[in-house]
Amino acid sequence: MTAPSILLKAWAIHPRKSMGQHFLADPNVATMIVKRSEFGKNDTVLEIGAGLGALTVPLSGRVNYLLAVESDRKLATLLRNEILAAGVSNVTVIEKDILRCDINNLAKASDRPLKVAGNLPYHISSQVLIHLINFRESIDRAVLMFQKEVAERLLAKPGTKAYGRLSVLIQYCAKVYPIAHVGASSFYPRPKIDSRVVGVEFFDSAPFPATDEGFFSGIIRAAFGKRRKMLKNALVNSDLGLEERWVLAAFDLANIDPRRRAETLSVQEFVTLANLLRK
Repeated sequence: MTAPSILLKAWAIHPRKSMGQHFLADPNVATMIVKRSEFGKNDTVLEIGAGLGALTVPLSGRVNYLLAVESDRKLATLLRNEILAAGVSNVTVIEKDILRCDINNLAKASDRPLKVAGNLPYHISSQVLIHLINFRESIDRAVLMFQKEVAERLLAKPGTKAYGRLSVLIQYCAKVYPIAHVGASSFYPRPKIDSRVVGVEFFDSAPFPATDEGFFSGIIRAAFGKRRKMLKNALVNSDLGLEERWVLAAFDLANIDPRRRAETLSVQEFVTLANLLRK
């Protein structure tokens, strides 16, 4: 693995701060992530933000086929060169924004759901995760690296400061678990915050299914949009058009105190409340 500082200089490429470009520079960390991913020879993997190929090349030796998505044109060209130099033949580079990728179409070529891997840029990590949630029928499992504070939100439990909208949305449809801690010194350029690798295993069906997931998502957005307010007030004053009498009736039927705040409710309580309000 050529050091990112050397590789980027040779290609006259400057890391783009606006795109949150921090490249994994420690080959031992890359090897560790690939090993702990537990991907196998029959798997087709979608890698998000392949960059300089720090994960791409070691992943290619472990899986059947790899779809490496990279939106930066210069990096995509460099990546193809690195893949060629490594003698790898089971990787296709997709030069596209992952948020514009139809993951269902990418999965059609495989006879099983995709695995997903990637070091997600901080500025779009939440958007990428929601994109994966929307396409979860085509995804079995994901191993993703986030900056520490985002990872903490995904893993957070009710009643904690980090628990929020993203916590509820991902825990509604997946088992989320920590895999590894990666220090800031493992990247070039060095970010201000450490990172964590998180595993996401999507459920075949949600343990507590929402009757209308779009409405459920709207309830979560409204609840955490004004998280310092009592939950009843946050919902009544939202753009969902909920009358106070409906909201109070739903709280009563769900046996939830309307004076509670959003961060104290479990995923199951949010689903129960959303299903009652949807009626």
